[in-house]
Amino acid sequence: MDQLNIKLPSIPENIRIVESFIDNANELFNFSEDLYGNIMVSVTEAVNNAIIHGNKQESKKLVSLSLLLLEEEKMLKFVITDEGSGFDFTNLPDPTSVENLEKEGGRGIFLINSLCDNVSFSNNGTSIELTFNL
Repeated sequence: MDQLNIKLPSIPENIRIVESFIDNANELFNFSEDLYGNIMVSVTEAVNNAIIHGNKQESKKLVSLSLLLLEEEKMLKFVITDEGSGFDFTNLPDPTSVENLEKEGGRGIFLINSLCDNVSFSNNGTSIELTFNL
């Protein structure tokens, strides 16, 4: 099992570091083009949510990002954890319903769910695990 880890202060500009992290992982593991795109969008969205919603952009609070390659299962797992108080991930508004179509936000988790093979939350929503099949 291969693993990469990084911790970032909760500053929106640090998304660039996450993009570099994914690019470095791509160089190591050679993702397909589709997989690379799905990972880039999903992981940056999850980290962005952790920075903005989880840690409220408090730069003293950290977001941790881990990548695990599970070779035997042929899967990649990204785990993003913030130091916030969590949220109710079981009761999210549907961004495709008519009353939510005009809203600016609220599509991140929906998007992540559609691009990943599996998504799970833990620790009251302060941690999200994104799984991609290889």
